[in-house]
Amino acid sequence: MELTQTDESLMLAVKNGNLSKASILFDRYNKHLYNFFVKITMDREVGEDLTQNVFLRMIKYKHTFQKGSTFKSWIFRIARNAQADYYRKREKMQTKDVELNTFASDVLVKEDELAKSEQEKLLYIALFRLKAEQREIILLSKFEKLKYEDIATIYDTSISAIKTRVHRAIGDLKKVFFELEKI
Repeated sequence: MELTQTDESLMLAVKNGNLSKASILFDRYNKHLYNFFVKITMDREVGEDLTQNVFLRMIKYKHTFQKGSTFKSWIFRIARNAQADYYRKREKMQTKDVELNTFASDVLVKEDELAKSEQEKLLYIALFRLKAEQREIILLSKFEKLKYEDIATIYDTSISAIKTRVHRAIGDLKKVFFELEKI
């Protein structure tokens, strides 16, 4: 059965020319990637474009997937590269100015996974106020639940460096969150 196949076995089949298996991977990951991009870029249209781009790159770079690798870390590495290329091409490396309260409310209303409590809205507002890399590393570790070793692979760094980055990002997130709570 296709549903019981691992992501890795499906990707190896894609790598070996069975492109029909890519649709199963798309079904499994398109929502995760879209939500990741929307939370990083704060733009739904960009999220859609980047999600499509990742799956096109998955096919284009299928030869780079290695047996023994985890598919999730490999696809999120492609996602990071797609996002970086997008902003590099458009020279928009700085986060857009958006009304964070409106955006956070909109995201919370439209995403099934997110509850609508005030504290969660504050959490998302605080998350959007972090630097893009800090936001990304929190999303990968806490929302996508990637292991530190997988994140280290994505960032091409050591596990201890990732642990430090996550710890600092969470510290900054707490600081911003508690400042917002006082308002």
